[in-house]
Amino acid sequence: MNLRDKLRGLLVRLYARRVEGHLDHAQVPKHIGVIMDGNRRWAKAAGSSTVHGHRAGAEKIEEFLGWCSETDVEVVTLWLLSTDNFDRPQDELVPLLGIIEDVVRTLAADGRWRVHHVGTRDLLPPRMQNTLKDAEEATAHVDGILVNVAIGYGGRQEIADAVRSMLLDAADRGTSLEKLADSVDIDMIGRHLYTGDQPDPDLVIRTSGEQRLSGFMLWQTAHSEYYFCDVFWPAFRRVDFLRAMRDYAARHRRYGG
Repeated sequence: MNLRDKLRGLLVRLYARRVEGHLDHAQVPKHIGVIMDGNRRWAKAAGSSTVHGHRAGAEKIEEFLGWCSETDVEVVTLWLLSTDNFDRPQDELVPLLGIIEDVVRTLAADGRWRVHHVGTRDLLPPRMQNTLKDAEEATAHVDGILVNVAIGYGGRQEIADAVRSMLLDAADRGTSLEKLADSVDIDMIGRHLYTGDQPDPDLVIRTSGEQRLSGFMLWQTAHSEYYFCDVFWPAFRRVDFLRAMRDYAARHRRYGG
């Protein structure tokens, strides 16, 4: 590392300390959703392989959760694999699935996080399903940040699955369609989502410069604040996280107003 890079790193650390010093910790989001975008573009810019980009993105996750643990964040939802990702070429998808399995195992072994899967499990290979099941069981007792790993996740699919679950539940209880129709409300549908009784995301962070949700938690983000960051996910730094937190704390949430 040359002198210029050392100075730049020092300035970034000093700036991060300054931003942190001005944070209003009373305004910390309880639930953060993260669209971790830009792994492939980061790898391309670095002249590296797509697989290397996904690995670099995976390595960033525990660092990010460590930053969250320094605040009062209670829930983090990480979008690791969308339902659309299954259309990717096999030479990219297969290694990506392996990397995601490693992420889930690492999170479970860490001991600080409670792992919960959100998504359609039936779409996933049997080994991935078993990995998720083992991680949830191994961390069920952990009194730390609840980490939702969104794998095989799509926002429209989640709503469809919630409606299906609601209908099946009504059928099991012998409730007629007419009675069900009379009783359906927002809270009832919400209870059947993958996130169940969890709080909705207060803040959604998307990296890479894209300014769209791409179907991420369509129901739950109705009143969320969004923070779009130009940095690719593998290059996301603590100062970028602190900026997102500062930006959130400075906003006045209107909840539909």
